Amino acid sequence: MRSPTRRTLLTAAAALPAVALAPGVSDAEVVSAWKPITLTGAANAFADAPPQARVVRVAGTDFLQLRGGAHVSYTADSPLGTLPSGLRVPKLTRGLCPRNNHNGLSVCRVEADVRGVLIVLGGTTASKITWVRLDGFSSVLS
Repeated sequence: MRSPTRRTLLTAAAALPAVALAPGVSDAEVVSAWKPITLTGAANAFADAPPQARVVRVAGTDFLQLRGGAHVSYTADSPLGTLPSGLRVPKLTRGLCPRNNHNGLSVCRVEADVRGVLIVLGGTTASKITWVRLDGFSSVLS
C-alpha cells in the first residue's frame, strides 16, 4: 500500500467535519477534544458558536482545526485570541476563513503563531472586518 501524499492528507483533513470524526473512519483520531479559544480585545464570540480549537490526526499527521466565530471590528491585522493551553503550534500556521463580504472580499487569513496567538489578517479602513467564522480552518502542525 502506498503512503498517502501531502495532497491526500490535506484533502482528508479538510473533509473532516468540524463537529466530530465520522464513525468507522480509519487512520483518523481526535488527539485533543474541542477547547475554547480565549478572545482578546473587543472580539465577541458568536452566541451559538463560540471559537474553539482541537487537534486531529489523519494517517499519522496532526492538524489544528478551528470552529466557531466572533464579531470584531478590524481595520488592520489584529489578534483575535489565544489557543487553549496545550494546543501550541510548532511553527507559524495559517488558513483562510470566511468574513463579512465587503468590496468583493469574503475571506481573510488567520494565523496561529508559536505562542498560540491567533491573528486575523486583511482588515483595512476601506474593507473593515466585522465578523470572522473559523469553521473550515484546518492546518498541518508538523
